[in-house]
Amino acid sequence: MLSKTAYMLEDAGADWIHVDVMDGHFVPDLTLGPKMVADLRHVTVLPLDVHLMVENPEKFIESFAIAGANHIYIHCELTHKNLKQILQHIHSFGCKAGLAINPETPTSFVDPFLDDIDHVLIMSVNPGRAGQKFMPDVLPKITHFKGKVAEVVVDGGINNQTSLLAADAGATTLVSGAYIFGYSNPTNAIHVLKTNTV
Repeated sequence: MLSKTAYMLEDAGADWIHVDVMDGHFVPDLTLGPKMVADLRHVTVLPLDVHLMVENPEKFIESFAIAGANHIYIHCELTHKNLKQILQHIHSFGCKAGLAINPETPTSFVDPFLDDIDHVLIMSVNPGRAGQKFMPDVLPKITHFKGKVAEVVVDGGINNQTSLLAADAGATTLVSGAYIFGYSNPTNAIHVLKTNTV
């Protein structure tokens, strides 16, 4: 099943595969770990984009990097952590480093680290469950980061309509699960999203 999905995404023109990692503490849900990333790495050449929604990301970075992650995000809300040091640790494995920011979190939580990150991941839903509705309140946040980092990634509630809003605000990359996999033709869904970000 995993290989079939990866091949479908490659054939459909996806630029990378986004993997959500949840520890059951930072967010209530629990997902699989580095083994899933390693399994994906064996079946796809697409970059693997790993979003660590975990309380202690420093414990997982090495294992996800070794498993084949290309990009690793940690959450800016972990203010009790030395985020700069963790971002440097991500870079030390040759991975691109990013900060994820929740919908209610001010941009000031990310701004001090702009020189330390390659990507910012703006959550346009509350992190955790798939299929939530896009929160338009995040649009000014997207605009705030436009041009300040290489990739402004928006994740949550992305579909044919909300992708236009996010792209107009400055998103360079869109993460979508429910829209792509719930669409009768996932290739067309990916094409629509890519067209909307040009």
